[in-house]
Amino acid sequence: MNALTPGGRIDEKQALKPVRIAILTISDTRDEESDTSGHVLAERVKTAGHELVDKAICRDSIVEIREKIEGWVASGFVEAIVATGGTGITGRDVTPEAIEPMFDKKLDGFSVVFHMVSYQSVGLSTLQSRATAGIVKGVFVFCLPGSNGAVKDGWDKVIAPQLDSRHGPCNMVELMPRLLET
Repeated sequence: MNALTPGGRIDEKQALKPVRIAILTISDTRDEESDTSGHVLAERVKTAGHELVDKAICRDSIVEIREKIEGWVASGFVEAIVATGGTGITGRDVTPEAIEPMFDKKLDGFSVVFHMVSYQSVGLSTLQSRATAGIVKGVFVFCLPGSNGAVKDGWDKVIAPQLDSRHGPCNMVELMPRLLET
């Protein structure tokens, strides 16, 4: 049986190439026990057949967010990072301000597609999200809102198909070896 995704198809006859993924929850109020969105992401990453290489929580601090992302990128082991939280419009929401300047390339379509998907769940409330994605030194970085619903929508309907090497007509996994080309 083939799983369908809009504009694509998963070829289940092919073997999945697992991606090494780190999850970052950005919050001043959550801890390991109350980090429900981080737990949802971790479970989905593992269920999809990928390797969860690290999971962390950091405060809504531009410096702390950048330090964590830089560390994972410098490790040479992490291939994708999924951040949750801090994408809203309040004064303390600083995830885009922290991460977007780090992007070597911004994935403009991610925000567009995320908002299309999110609109189906929360309607115009999606306007309050500044979800973003890009590439930092060859590592994909996706920034989702902190709610469980946004994490489920973002992973299930946007990120997971593109991090599935069996997804056609194309996917991000097949591009990973070429991200640092000059």
